[in-house]
Amino acid sequence: MRRLLLVPLALLAAIRPAMAQEMPEGQNEADYQRWLAAGPGRRAQVLSFESWQEVTGVKGVLPTWQVIRTASMWRECGGEPFEVPPFTLWPGMVKTLRFIRDHVVPAVGPVQAVSGYRNPTLNGCARGARGSAHLDFFALDLVPIRPTTRRQLFEEICPAHARWGRASTAGLGFYGFTRFHIDTRSFRRWGSAGPAGNESPCAVLERGGDPEAPPLPPPTTPVPPADPVMPAQPAPESVPADPK
Repeated sequence: MRRLLLVPLALLAAIRPAMAQEMPEGQNEADYQRWLAAGPGRRAQVLSFESWQEVTGVKGVLPTWQVIRTASMWRECGGEPFEVPPFTLWPGMVKTLRFIRDHVVPAVGPVQAVSGYRNPTLNGCARGARGSAHLDFFALDLVPIRPTTRRQLFEEICPAHARWGRASTAGLGFYGFTRFHIDTRSFRRWGSAGPAGNESPCAVLERGGDPEAPPLPPPTTPVPPADPVMPAQPAPESVPADPK
């Protein structure tokens, strides 16, 4: 019986290794409830944010406690695990949540948001891009909830972005494992695939390549051979003058 039980557990571990590594620490729902109770005014901020989501038609696309997750490195950076962004930034999230609801979820299934708004201090410490869409609350980093491979994620989300991304000014980026980025600030895509390791996996797929192939090593520059060392020539002998 013990040997029979080990097989399914091993298979499950093989299917879901990325999911286990990508879930943020200290940012689960129980942590959110503790954060909510610990700070005066936080509950009122969240209620206002949820009311706004309801008015704009995006309430329930993702749980609020996921949408306001900050950065996975919040602890190392001395930041907060959750943060309601300033009210003036809320409109940036409307199109992003709609794009996730209408195009991402139909392509890859249910997703979990692991990083949303990052204030400038936290974004800099967490090595976010200087002009990151997370600063303006346009972006969410996501992971699929259902077990999937990295290759399956590429094959599912890339066609959806190719079809709907431009009209929604949606950006699509890929990180390690099955974590990916969606924003609606500008149409673009990026990643670390291709021979030089600087292309979107979507671009590699479109030309029939392998988006998981490791980058090629940089070409080596041949070193020109050194000039041969010529042996020292003896000084010419002096010729005596003709006798007179």
